[in-house]
Amino acid sequence: GFCGYWVHNKLTSLGINSIVVNPADIPTTDKEKVQKEDARDSRKIARSLRSGDLTAIYVPSLKTLEDRCLVRMRSTLVRDLTRNKNRVKSFLHFHGIDIPETFTSNRWSKRFVQWLEELEMQEQSGKQALQSIITSSKNLRISVLDVTRKIQQLAKTEAYREQVFLLESIPGIALLTSMMILTELESIERFASIDTLCGFIGLVPSTDSSGDNDIVGDITPRGHSVLRSAIIECAWIAVRHDPALTLSYHNYCKRMDPNKAIIRIAKKLLSRIKFVLKNKKPYVCAVVK
Repeated sequence: GFCGYWVHNKLTSLGINSIVVNPADIPTTDKEKVQKEDARDSRKIARSLRSGDLTAIYVPSLKTLEDRCLVRMRSTLVRDLTRNKNRVKSFLHFHGIDIPETFTSNRWSKRFVQWLEELEMQEQSGKQALQSIITSSKNLRISVLDVTRKIQQLAKTEAYREQVFLLESIPGIALLTSMMILTELESIERFASIDTLCGFIGLVPSTDSSGDNDIVGDITPRGHSVLRSAIIECAWIAVRHDPALTLSYHNYCKRMDPNKAIIRIAKKLLSRIKFVLKNKKPYVCAVVK
């Protein structure tokens, strides 16, 4: 939840046996859904705990949680920076200002920012509004750069150095993605099989089977959305640099949509991630004859 795991850690430090569960996994009747109350929820959780129907989720260490905050902060700052850039673009469109063609392929360079700052508006208030967005964007760019450097320093520490080296040996995975994987998963040993890992990240299809009807849909909405997006993005890069994945991708595309084929490639990429971390061996691209 929003308060993290501090309640669980506090109870554990006091000698109280505590587990953390996914709210969606707590058995709930239809009546309990439409008549939701704190007292009713408490009785429901107690009843499920007594009957052994609750499965505890993995609780990361305090170090991993704090390292994860640093990695996630960069993603938050990048999103904020993107919003600010869109605000500038919207401002220019609103006032009918066309961006010169010289900046089409090199948007947000120093020359482009200088051009923005030299724009003349009819009123001083309009100039001040644009300058406010530009200043905010500059500050965010500095913050992103600062956090990126701190993540690079963290990756060189003893806790991550070897694992980052192993992950970077896989085509499509760079330092930032490596740190995201390591801080979100913490330990690859917690996943007994590749299917378990795919289920955690959300690279498994949704199913709806009843009687003779067996419907297999798109990937399930349940999963780790941050890691899933990162792994799929890495898969698009990997198919251009790993001969084995390139061959598999083209074979998949012969019988399915490219967007579905890349999900299969993402699973293969996850298998490579699990292998290098578990066996502590760098990945070597296979040669396709």
